[in-house]
Amino acid sequence: MPSHAASGVSGGWALHRSVTLLHVFLLASAGILFIGASSLGWLLTTSLQRQALDDTSTSLTQYVDGVLRPQLVRGDKLHISPHLPAQLKAQLRQQPDLLSVKVWRPDGTLAWTNRAPERIGRRFSSALNGDLGETIQKRRTLASISKLGTEEDAVERRLGVDHVFEVYAPIMSADGRRALGAYEIYAKPQHAESFISSGKRVIWIGVIAVFASLYAALALLVRKASVTIKRQAVALRARSRELMDSYRRLEVSSLEAIESLNATVDAKDPYTAGHSARVQCIAVAVAEELGLAHAQLDAIRFGGLFHDIGKIAVPDSILTKPGKLDADEYEAIKRHPADGAEIVSHFSRLHDAVPIIRHHHERWDGDGYPDRISGDAIPTEACVVGLADAWDAMTTDRPYRKALTVDDAAAEVRRCRGTQFSPAVVDSFFAAFRRRPSLFQPDAPQAPAAPDDLYEVAATA
Repeated sequence: MPSHAASGVSGGWALHRSVTLLHVFLLASAGILFIGASSLGWLLTTSLQRQALDDTSTSLTQYVDGVLRPQLVRGDKLHISPHLPAQLKAQLRQQPDLLSVKVWRPDGTLAWTNRAPERIGRRFSSALNGDLGETIQKRRTLASISKLGTEEDAVERRLGVDHVFEVYAPIMSADGRRALGAYEIYAKPQHAESFISSGKRVIWIGVIAVFASLYAALALLVRKASVTIKRQAVALRARSRELMDSYRRLEVSSLEAIESLNATVDAKDPYTAGHSARVQCIAVAVAEELGLAHAQLDAIRFGGLFHDIGKIAVPDSILTKPGKLDADEYEAIKRHPADGAEIVSHFSRLHDAVPIIRHHHERWDGDGYPDRISGDAIPTEACVVGLADAWDAMTTDRPYRKALTVDDAAAEVRRCRGTQFSPAVVDSFFAAFRRRPSLFQPDAPQAPAAPDDLYEVAATA
């Protein structure tokens, strides 16, 4: 089970990650809103500018066409008229924004103009390469605010303006099927520019205000979400601590229950009193010589202590029988590893000890029980506990025989190397024997099973 520290680190990292993701989301949203606001502002201002140009060009074109068409268009022809009535010029001047008006034939000949009439009748072929040619060919009006720079604009440049509102509008035939020519109208751009500028300002202020409000609302939601997540994380950590404390208390209670059962097993047979604790101590010493990992040592501590707990189901008459067991009695004894594994399997803290308890009576040559597995198929931890169990059985008095001497028991272990016992475990057993010989003496005081230490392991694991 993870410790409080590990849980705290994990929970803190998860909280930090969640808050960071919210901040990343807010930053990404800011970028998206900025792009959206820029795109919308550009679309709206472009549309406004286009509409302003169209409205102004329509107004100017309608005014000019109303004044000039009756004098310049005869049927479906546009004729050159250098001497139009003077009142026409006066009528054009009534539109204060008008600077210059030119009337073009389709071949680029200037049919009429209100400024420098000496140009009338001249053909400017280069003019057809630009907007004039497109207006005549496609029969559509083009409007823009542009600078004066072409050859035919020399007269207009003398008016002292560097840019004008320029309109090219087709002069359509009566049936509307072809262009008889085109108007080229120059007007002062200030009114259109002022309208466009103020419109753009209003649009951008509105767009910025709307998107800033959206971002502020989003930031507020993210802030509230962050506060909520932090508050829930604090509550969750507190609840997790409560659950961990409850789980730890439950594990301690479970271990106490298992220890009570194990003590009952030891109490059933006075000859084996202290057997489980001795097996545990010897098994841990051998496992340390093998260099097993901490988790394996932890499993061996529990497996060694509870390896015989399945004997709780074996009748006392069998356990204390002074003579040889018959076949049925031996079968009852052989069931205790599987029964013990079944009992311990219901406790999650002892999960790693289950294979040790089940297989500690397997033999290296496959003649053991309950599953008759052999060699490397037997868990190393089970081999360790099995040898420790056999050593203590050989060196203590039993109802059916006297204890062997340490030398005789050691000889028996050597004899069974590679048949009953794992060779590597036997080698580590004698290495531990040489390092701590007192631990293997049957009459030497043994370290107690130390239930409190086991509960401490459970509480901190």
